[in-house]
Amino acid sequence: MSDSHTTQSFETVAIHAGNTADPLTGAVVPPIYQVSTYKQDGVGGLRGGYEYSRSANPTRTALEENLAALEGGRRGLAFASGLAAEDCLLRTILVPGDHLVIPNDAYGGTFRLFAKVAKRWGVEYSVADTSDPAAVRAALTPRTKAIWVETPSNPLLGITDIAAIADVARTAGARLVVDNTFASPYLQQPLALGADVVVHSLTKYMGGHSDVVGGALVVSDPELGEELAFHQNAMGAVAGPFDSWLVLRGVKTLAVRMDRHCDNAGRIAELLTRHPQVTSVLYPGLPDHPGHEVAAKQMRAFGGMISFRVKGGEQAAVEVCNRAKVFTLGESLGGVESLIEHPGRMTHASVAGSQLEVPADLVRLSVGIENVDDLLADIQQALGG
Repeated sequence: MSDSHTTQSFETVAIHAGNTADPLTGAVVPPIYQVSTYKQDGVGGLRGGYEYSRSANPTRTALEENLAALEGGRRGLAFASGLAAEDCLLRTILVPGDHLVIPNDAYGGTFRLFAKVAKRWGVEYSVADTSDPAAVRAALTPRTKAIWVETPSNPLLGITDIAAIADVARTAGARLVVDNTFASPYLQQPLALGADVVVHSLTKYMGGHSDVVGGALVVSDPELGEELAFHQNAMGAVAGPFDSWLVLRGVKTLAVRMDRHCDNAGRIAELLTRHPQVTSVLYPGLPDHPGHEVAAKQMRAFGGMISFRVKGGEQAAVEVCNRAKVFTLGESLGGVESLIEHPGRMTHASVAGSQLEVPADLVRLSVGIENVDDLLADIQQALGG
């Protein structure tokens, strides 16, 4: 992270970090360098270190500098998707025979990567409730090299005390990885709380407009950053220049969007707690949420994601999703438009039958930035009254 950004407010950093005016024209937005290779000034004479766009591209460099500044890290790396970032991380910090602890609630694609890909490579895992440091400690083995955390988690909105689990990881000689996708760096900065690596699906709040797929890793340790950069280049699943530019554009409005996401979600969570068809509301902003106090301590606000359970079981949950009109039935999250989905049949189908299986009566909302009264009315009618 550049020293010039260490004393600036988040909103200022989001707009200016990595966004240096173009030296040729003075353009205030970084150009899209849609290029594969670069003219060299003699053999080995690289201009600015650029030789081939898998290894580095100026538009991607701008995004990576921005990401590092937003998370308070030393190195940011941008990938073609969140799962590409996770795969690069796993193959950088683990070798066959190693072990990691994973959460009992996590994105289905992440679990699939652990269970169907990394395990075949010889990496073992144990599942633990990461909101309980004692449970995480009990899941450790002499071969544990990493502890993986999502907070808030997907889709049950569990909260993990990052600083507490960082202490567990440090004592065990393991790295702490925190998926910060649901919170974004505007609401939460895991590196400052002791995490070693932050993971993002840039597709979600960072991009913010449902028009780009991307992923990121941010670290504080320059040596680990170099190792990750080596694997990023060697494996090749890098963010393209146009995708990098789209995320950079989205990040500029991250703070103002997140404020509205959080405000709208708080209003909807209150409605859901009063609705007779709803049996449980999972939102860390509610005082009775088991992680509320921890979330209030380590987050600026409580986010735009809500899950809830309904009377009538799975079919009733599916019908709620199908009746929504302003909320679009679709996977993903974090865009300006509100989304609704049934995790058991959609985003989390891959965890069926595992320790991470989600309740069949669960509905997940990604609350957008529309007028909140329109959203409240839509949820009311979708629930049947």
